[in-house]
Amino acid sequence: MNNKELVYEETRSKSVSFRYLYFVFKRTFDVFVGFIGILFLIPLALFVKIITICSGDFHSIFFKQKRLGKYGQFIYIYKFRTMVPNAEDVLKRWLEENEDIREEYYQTRKLENDPRITKIGKLLRVTSLDEFPQFINIFKGDMSLIGPRPIVPDEIENYNSAEAKKFLSLRPGLTGYWAVNGRSCTTYKKRKQLELYYVGHCSIWLDIKIIFSTIVKVIKRDGAV
Repeated sequence: MNNKELVYEETRSKSVSFRYLYFVFKRTFDVFVGFIGILFLIPLALFVKIITICSGDFHSIFFKQKRLGKYGQFIYIYKFRTMVPNAEDVLKRWLEENEDIREEYYQTRKLENDPRITKIGKLLRVTSLDEFPQFINIFKGDMSLIGPRPIVPDEIENYNSAEAKKFLSLRPGLTGYWAVNGRSCTTYKKRKQLELYYVGHCSIWLDIKIIFSTIVKVIKRDGAV
């Protein structure tokens, strides 16, 4: 082995070591943040339940949905329910009856004027509090504080095999690079580019930048749906 190869192997070994330490730190930080988040979730959930009952809705305030986690394993993420109880039926009917709405949904997986959202649901979404229960997922290890946003199983069809493998190599995040760079204001193609960029460039410094950007976005209510 010549000198160039030795230098390359040494550099590669250091890079692998730093990346390993980064993920150890990331998981440790996630456990701490997840625990603190759960403590704040308890009184918040009580408040949401009271408001929901007062509006005449006696269904569960929580909603869980199957998503793809790390390595493509199925996980169930938790949210505050922001839609009517029969939301899936309402969505199916709207997509069947409205071509423009169907096109909008398949491009962004969201609807600007979603008829399924309740009054308390609008408040939770505008303040991004609807995703607060995902601190449970973070504490459990299903998710990370920062990472690509979790996708439903059929969304993986938007990625080729190499992109899918890369995307699923990290735990999905409560917030992430796409979430602070446009979120619902971007196309799905742009979203995919941003998510894959993070997977390839994740670091402590990028995570710190995303955390501060997320705080600013939440305060400004920028990008919330």
